[in-house]
Amino acid sequence: MSGPSVSAFNYGGGFSGNTTVVDTVLPEMQHLVDPHWYQFPPLNPLWHGLLGFTIGVLGIVSFCGNGMVLYIFGSTKNLRSPSNLLVMNLALSDYLMMITMAVPMVINCYYETWVLGPLFCEIYGMFGSMFGCGSIWTMVFIAFDRYNVIVKGMSGTPLTNKGSMLRIMFIWAHSAAWTVAPFFGWNRYVPEGNMTACGTDYLNKDWFHRSYIFVYALFCYFIPLFGIIYAYFFIVQAVSAHEKSMKEQAKKMNVASLRAEDKAQSAECKLAKIALMTISLWFMAWTPYLVVNFTGIFDGKAITPLATIWASVFAKCSTVYNPIVYGISHPKYRAALYKRFPSLACNASSDDSSSAASGSTQCGDDKTSNA
Repeated sequence: MSGPSVSAFNYGGGFSGNTTVVDTVLPEMQHLVDPHWYQFPPLNPLWHGLLGFTIGVLGIVSFCGNGMVLYIFGSTKNLRSPSNLLVMNLALSDYLMMITMAVPMVINCYYETWVLGPLFCEIYGMFGSMFGCGSIWTMVFIAFDRYNVIVKGMSGTPLTNKGSMLRIMFIWAHSAAWTVAPFFGWNRYVPEGNMTACGTDYLNKDWFHRSYIFVYALFCYFIPLFGIIYAYFFIVQAVSAHEKSMKEQAKKMNVASLRAEDKAQSAECKLAKIALMTISLWFMAWTPYLVVNFTGIFDGKAITPLATIWASVFAKCSTVYNPIVYGISHPKYRAALYKRFPSLACNASSDDSSSAASGSTQCGDDKTSNA
């Protein structure tokens, strides 16, 4: 192909009744296309342009943001803590996702169909699933690290470099195991509805292939979700109990004398709220794609090409959120960023007593008793 194929779209009168979204698919790709897509007319070329532009912008922002997180955390000695290894792993997973997802999709949106061949279609689908699963399980371990520090406090076992590395090894082994399964016949990776991206085959009505969607969703969506809810339920409970004790103490003592402690406590407790916001954004990003997959299993007729591809793009937005949130909430990161790139930092001040990434907090300690 020498350029975008738009012949299927009649600019004067709309779509021709004899054309479908599958017409531009290369011959070697047609065996991967589900018959469901033959009922849909070609997409307006403007949709392909908008999609390519959107994923291109997301890719650039994610590349810069996550690359900056990796550089700052990796090159700053006082940021290389065991907990921050998990933060770096999250940034690495997001970084690799957009490197492997954005560039191929922009190319395919230009040609308005998948032009990279069936093998790369499968690899593309595997990378998307693996890095998505890696990100969410990294967030699970970050949440439980915060739970260990905030809820258990001094009774908790501190996270070590070895412990972080073992967790990271588990994350990648677990993610790889689930995402290579389609290469061995348990489900498969196929083109999405608009034929410019690839993902799992959720339209296959065979129960053996359906079971993969169920089990993958269980281990890479629902179990992480409930684990994070569990951790943050007790984190918020501990924070609330501490705030309540602060208020009771304020009634017995001079309120002004507690002002400094209350300010420090408030800054520390915000870290848990910021982390919870990061998790919420991740699930808001991936839930639409999960809904599309489950809709395909139970009622494939309701799925349209646009619904599938925009759900996929929305999922990739999660790679943009994390570096922004960490840059705003992490005082040490913000200070290191200002030192290296003054024009990119919004605040030069540093507070070494808190760390959003490490989850260090004093919400559960007894510092108020010393006031």
